[in-house]
Amino acid sequence: MILRAILLAITFGFLNAGTFTNPIVDFGPDPWVIQHDGYYYYCRSVGVIEVFKSKKLQDIGRGVRKVVFIPPANTSYSKEIWAPELHHIRGKWYIYFAADDGRNENHRMYVLESTSPQGEYVFKGKITDKTDKWAIDGTVLQLKGKLYFIWSGWEKDHDNKQNLYIAKMSNPWTIEGDRVLISTPTEPWEKNSIPFTPGGINEGPEALVKGNKVYIVYSASGAWNDDYCLGWLVCDNPDNVMSPRCWKKTGPVFTKAEGAYGPGHASFTKSPDQKEDWILYHACLKSGGGFAGRSARIQKFKFVNRDVPAFGRPAKPHIPMPEPSGS
Repeated sequence: MILRAILLAITFGFLNAGTFTNPIVDFGPDPWVIQHDGYYYYCRSVGVIEVFKSKKLQDIGRGVRKVVFIPPANTSYSKEIWAPELHHIRGKWYIYFAADDGRNENHRMYVLESTSPQGEYVFKGKITDKTDKWAIDGTVLQLKGKLYFIWSGWEKDHDNKQNLYIAKMSNPWTIEGDRVLISTPTEPWEKNSIPFTPGGINEGPEALVKGNKVYIVYSASGAWNDDYCLGWLVCDNPDNVMSPRCWKKTGPVFTKAEGAYGPGHASFTKSPDQKEDWILYHACLKSGGGFAGRSARIQKFKFVNRDVPAFGRPAKPHIPMPEPSGS
């Protein structure tokens, strides 16, 4: 009787455990999420910048929606708004986004500021180093009380490859000093980018800190093809992130699978109870899905050997998975 009761309890608990299926957002390119005070805030661009608020990670695309930025016409940042990220820095909220005037070679990074994630935002201006070269996919690394800006950019005014750069910040909207090159496409898995960028692509950098290790997880190759994937740079000394020699490259670490073609442009968060690590990324359901086919997905990952992320394989779509713990 006791054994039967235990089996019934296990079965009942399994059947009633919360589950979800991927994709969680049907159109979800370059997804970004941040957790704050019991809520998840999902930031995306659909010509305007939207911020969604939800209690559950798997519900970010169905949360309370607020349009927080409508670009004005006829400016250097009116068109092609890409990959907005929402960051909480020193008590205020900042959105970093790439935009141009309709000509891709004029893409630059810009910053918005607010006192709340879905509040009224003030345009702070362009964020750039003194070279003022093409720039997209900017993110902020907050480390030991200091701020660093990391982005994908061109070495020259016109280029056939995208590199990763880092620079110090004097405040959340200003770069201080010179940019430092920390990665350039050198490996075959970074060069599946013909015809648009034949020299290869490093983009979508995102910080992931574990103990004394600082990871920059980035996307490689062209986002329009099936071979888009993730690699990472790791620096073992948090005091030395401005040194190119500190960064060691590994990859690919997350690649295509059936129903998840071109997985990339990830961000990272915790489960509601803070016990689990989760990755949010985009991928296409079908091979050749291209830019229009990108949907947002989540899955749990772990750290092995204490401080090495193990993302595994992209989860199969439409298969029930346990929801994040504490949901």
